[in-house]
Amino acid sequence: MITTDDDAAPRLPLAPIAERAAPPATLPAVTAGGLAWRPAERSDAPALLALKNAVAEADREPYRETLAEVTELFDAPWRRLATDSLLGFDAAGDLRAYGYVDSMPGDTRIVRAFLFGAVHPQLRGRGIGRELFAWQVARARQVLAASGKEVPGRLAVFVEDDKPAAALRLYERAGFTPRRYYAELERDLRDGAPLPDVTLDGGLRLVPIADEHDEPARLAHNDAFRDHWGSQPMTREQWRTGRSTFAPEWSFVVVDPDPDVAALLADPATDADSAAALRRGEPFVVGYHVAARYTEDFAVRGYPFGYTEILGVRRAYRGRRIAVALLAAAMRAFAADGMHRAGLDVDTQNPSGAHGLYASLGYVKSHGSHLRTIEL
Repeated sequence: MITTDDDAAPRLPLAPIAERAAPPATLPAVTAGGLAWRPAERSDAPALLALKNAVAEADREPYRETLAEVTELFDAPWRRLATDSLLGFDAAGDLRAYGYVDSMPGDTRIVRAFLFGAVHPQLRGRGIGRELFAWQVARARQVLAASGKEVPGRLAVFVEDDKPAAALRLYERAGFTPRRYYAELERDLRDGAPLPDVTLDGGLRLVPIADEHDEPARLAHNDAFRDHWGSQPMTREQWRTGRSTFAPEWSFVVVDPDPDVAALLADPATDADSAAALRRGEPFVVGYHVAARYTEDFAVRGYPFGYTEILGVRRAYRGRRIAVALLAAAMRAFAADGMHRAGLDVDTQNPSGAHGLYASLGYVKSHGSHLRTIEL
């Protein structure tokens, strides 16, 4: 059988994931810098926050995190920080480095392990990052091998485009190569440029997001992103985890109150979960805009902004200006709340043409990042 990935040409038959991942029997020791190492615990959240923000400030990143955001790392039920994380403390007991490996329970077409970590700027150049990253890569290989998912595998690390050169060399030496590029876009909400007025057709209704839309929006998301590179289905627990920045007052959905159930059920592209929801007569979300409020970033950037966390339209409903209607509603909500700009992040090779849509609405690039991977 020829195995394919959602972002690649057909591959030759794959060896078992336990072989492809080449997991080491034991993990390499981390001894550089004289730090004391142990797994992360929930009580470490304040120290981890201080370290992450110190790194962000030193690297001039336009982001800062909150205690709630860091605490959420420990709340996800699928994370195994007892085995998949390391924290390094100096002799005074101060946290000076961290690293962890994250894998998603919903991965089906490709199984992924993401690597996150950093060393305090004052301790860089002592080999700590090199040894810690080697530990992460080794642990990531173990995680992939243990998944038992006989699909393509991927080790991945997200990198800001202006990351220090030493970090880039570290990734390159470990075999990680650039795989995908992302652009953070912003749109000035005070420049007087009009926002489009969109009248949706076919009885579609744009409404503020509510609790009843939560699961229907997840199903819409899984359908909308099924043809996006690297995207995998989100389980209920993934969808509901990490909402400390969620801004419901800026979030909207488009609902089809009278979907053509027979046609959708007959369409082979309709996934099983959506089909079951249609049969049950549940609200049918066909487009969604989920917003976030990153208050800690306002001072760093010098202005308040609203952020489009995720935006999507079911594939069967594309071409009906649903995304434009959602973005326009969100930008109006941002502006009404005193935000100066609207922001979002986009894959520069997005297959739905989103980049062109955002440009037509006045969004321009403000920052960039990319994904480096080892493909297995």
